[in-house]
Amino acid sequence: MSEAVSKKGAGPFSGFERMVAWRYLRSKRKETVISVISMISFIGIMLGVATLIIVMAVMNGFRAELLDRILGINGHLIVQPIDSGLDDYEEIAARFNGIAGVRYAIPLVDGQVLASGRRSAGTGAMVRGLRAEDLQRMESISGNIIDGSLDNFQGDQGVVIGSRMAQSLGLAVGDPITFASADGDVTPFGTTPRVKSYPVAAIFQLGMSEYDASVIFMPMEEAQLFFNSDGVAQSIELFVDNPDMVDQLRPAVEDAAMRPVFLTDWRQRNQTFFSALQVERNVMFMILTLIVLVAALNIISGLFMLVKDKGRDIAILRTMGATSGAVMRIFFMTGAAIGVVGTLAGVVLGVIVCMNVELIRQFFSWLSGTTLFNPELYFLSQLPARMDIAETISVVLMALVLSFLATLFPAWRAAKLDPVDALRYE
Repeated sequence: MSEAVSKKGAGPFSGFERMVAWRYLRSKRKETVISVISMISFIGIMLGVATLIIVMAVMNGFRAELLDRILGINGHLIVQPIDSGLDDYEEIAARFNGIAGVRYAIPLVDGQVLASGRRSAGTGAMVRGLRAEDLQRMESISGNIIDGSLDNFQGDQGVVIGSRMAQSLGLAVGDPITFASADGDVTPFGTTPRVKSYPVAAIFQLGMSEYDASVIFMPMEEAQLFFNSDGVAQSIELFVDNPDMVDQLRPAVEDAAMRPVFLTDWRQRNQTFFSALQVERNVMFMILTLIVLVAALNIISGLFMLVKDKGRDIAILRTMGATSGAVMRIFFMTGAAIGVVGTLAGVVLGVIVCMNVELIRQFFSWLSGTTLFNPELYFLSQLPARMDIAETISVVLMALVLSFLATLFPAWRAAKLDPVDALRYE
């Protein structure tokens, strides 16, 4: 008999060892407690892996969507004069456009106004004055016009506003919107506020509530007149091919400016925001890893109980010729199977949830009667999820390593039992 066992189980992880490990995984009446612990371990690892994948994907989606929207409406590199306004902004922008790596340069006139419509007494807004051809180049705006057209974006014929501003002020295309600015006309009696109305030429929907509710685009010439900046631009924003390599363009931009300028890139303007997102992402990964760790510890307790319950079986296997290494591998496969299957199930569950995360958000919003992830607070109108292959692989490897490590000590204890002690251990 011992020769048969030894021949059948001659190699590590042979069919005999896998068969015994599989039998130990199956539920029996007297092993109900062990089966329950194993099921809890399986569910814990599955939920832990799925939660890690879902949370990391959502946080990656938040960062990517916010980055696309912020950089879609703001330049990657902002050029501002140190002394006075840029009266030759067209020539400077043309020189910037000739730099390799720069997609286009947009001269701007910015200003704060109080915008009012039919429904509201007024709301604060940022007016950005730019040329009509530059607005067409900004695909984040020109490609997201939901009403109206950019054909009338010239002179005082119309301005472009966001969808949330149009909704809050009760405006539609063709309706007048009134701007009030404290920086008005200078008279012998002081500076008087400037108030002027413009028709709404188009409405855009960027998908980022902060911009949809507060940004207004005005033709360059009219913005210069409204903000007392006739013939000059306050800044020039450069949109580059690779935002992460913006530092390499600084020397060429400074040379092309032909004057002292102050340069600010997108990372400096949003450093606090994106640093906070990165810290939150790392902390969430560490916290959620504890879920997988707790599930792995359940594997240890379940295997210890299994070893105690199978003391007689261990003695029989040893007397039949099974080596201590074979016993260790049997119990290792028993515990590792829970980790492997639980990890795979967690990956499948995580992928399914990530692919339908917006539908799930809408369902729970309907079920609870509240707005989950309110766009007014989270800036985005939809809940994004973007899975990263390398990150998902790291989550899978982390779960498998924790599961394997959790099985080593109980399996080693089982392998150290000799036949006589195994009968007493039971």
